[in-house]
Amino acid sequence: MNIEHIMDKVKARNPGEKEFHQAVLEVLESVEPVMKKRPEYAQACILERMVEPERQIIFRVPWMDDQGEVHVNRGFRVEFNSAIGPYKGGLRFHPSVYIGIIKFLGFEQIFKNSLTGLPIGGGKGGSDFDPKGKSDSEVMRFCQSFMSELFRHIGPNTDVPAGDIGVGGREIGFMYGQYKKLTNRFESVLTGKGINWGGSLVRPEATGYGAVYFTEEMLKTTGETFEGKKVVISGSGNVAQYAAEKVNQLGGKVVTLSDSNGFIHDPNGIEGERWKFVMDLKNVRRGRIEEYAKKFNVDYHEGKRPWEVPCEIALPCATQNEISLDDAKMLVNNGCMAVAEGANMPSTPDAAEYFVNNGVLFGPAKAANAGGVATSGLEMCQNHIGLSWTFEEVDRQLHQIMVNIHKNSYEAAEKYGHKGNLIVGANIAGFVKVADAMLDQGLV
Repeated sequence: MNIEHIMDKVKARNPGEKEFHQAVLEVLESVEPVMKKRPEYAQACILERMVEPERQIIFRVPWMDDQGEVHVNRGFRVEFNSAIGPYKGGLRFHPSVYIGIIKFLGFEQIFKNSLTGLPIGGGKGGSDFDPKGKSDSEVMRFCQSFMSELFRHIGPNTDVPAGDIGVGGREIGFMYGQYKKLTNRFESVLTGKGINWGGSLVRPEATGYGAVYFTEEMLKTTGETFEGKKVVISGSGNVAQYAAEKVNQLGGKVVTLSDSNGFIHDPNGIEGERWKFVMDLKNVRRGRIEEYAKKFNVDYHEGKRPWEVPCEIALPCATQNEISLDDAKMLVNNGCMAVAEGANMPSTPDAAEYFVNNGVLFGPAKAANAGGVATSGLEMCQNHIGLSWTFEEVDRQLHQIMVNIHKNSYEAAEKYGHKGNLIVGANIAGFVKVADAMLDQGLV
């Protein structure tokens, strides 16, 4: 396998898409030992096929604001790989969204979904629309326009989107209503639905809970637990909120949260009434995390990320590339023993390498944050059989899936000579399942 040749082709075909290039290179480097042992993969050009999406859809999204002014955004859906099941992956509404971001996320989703053990392929979508500052009516009109194009490309056995940054229960509801109106069908075509109309319990909590469950498994390999550990979390959205809740339940102390403006540091711990304040601030009032600092008289660091705060465990739960090499060095110097990525690719490649080389337990995103899509898969299962499981049952299955992801990643790393390196292990474990399915299905 010639990594350089494949990367040159990826860059030539996808110019300027640095996030996608970064994701592809990480996988190519990880699976090199597999390719040497399995020459049939190279003969069938599995990697060359895997880095090329099966389908890329770009469309116009016109909508009208409350003042009657017309706006035009761009919508995306990349259906990357369906070898093991229908495309599955979230929709992201954020000004930073462009085709390269969607391809990076969709490519990661192939392996993440494979790791869950569920029959779901990889896809991703979204728009450069910014829901912040928009009224409910404006968001509804945008979502209806977005779905008026997307609906023709998705379906319960074709492509099942979910939420991501900027897309929560409100947006899923508006899009599902429009899909139902256009198709006259009530079916499992979106996940993250309201609990009263086909949603699953634990879905809001799933990504945050899953990241903490994965961290718990990493800690067990060294005889450690969360008990008494100081935990630094970035972000204050869905993933960060529920990661904080689960850390508190397991005996850890969460001392930071952040948003795009800065971070708060609360040495007393963000739990109980303080955690509830964050939930109301972000989910109801949609305010800024700085309000927490004013309310509870704690430090607020404007324009900064929380990695300077000493901790034993770090959970980056905000966005891609939020931990640089300098941040990684600061965390290691301050005694951090474990990092699990709750967001998608939040550590730069050199930061991730630094963690691994310095003995930090490191859970890469495609493994550590797979809890969200795992529970989306469980929502699909419930929809297909027409039943709703209890909170305890879904949480039990989520926990077991995260335990299995850690086990399979750990064992794959060891099998191919990289013991303890879960970046390599997760990539290999996810890759082999998809590659074998592609071989079985021929040249498609």
